[in-house]
Amino acid sequence: MDKPIIAGKQPQAVELEAGKVYAWCACGQSSKQPFCDGSHKGTAFVPTVFTAEKSKTAYMCLCKQTGNPGFCDGTHKKL
Repeated sequence: MDKPIIAGKQPQAVELEAGKVYAWCACGQSSKQPFCDGSHKGTAFVPTVFTAEKSKTAYMCLCKQTGNPGFCDGTHKKL
C-alpha cells in the first residue's frame, strides 16, 4: 500500500485540548478516525503526532491527501 485509504471526503471537527498529545492517522485504516489506532503497523505509514497548543475546534483531514498533515487544507474538494 503506497497511498493512504481515503477515510472521508470532508473534514471532521474535533475538540482539541491544550497540552494534550494527539496522533493523526496518516494511513486511513484507523477505526478511530481521524486519530491513529495502530492499524498502520506493517505499512510504510506513521501517524503525525502533535501537541495541541491551545484548546479549540480543529478540522482534521480524513482524505489523507492534505498538504498540512493532520489538518484539512481543502484538498478533498479536488478528489
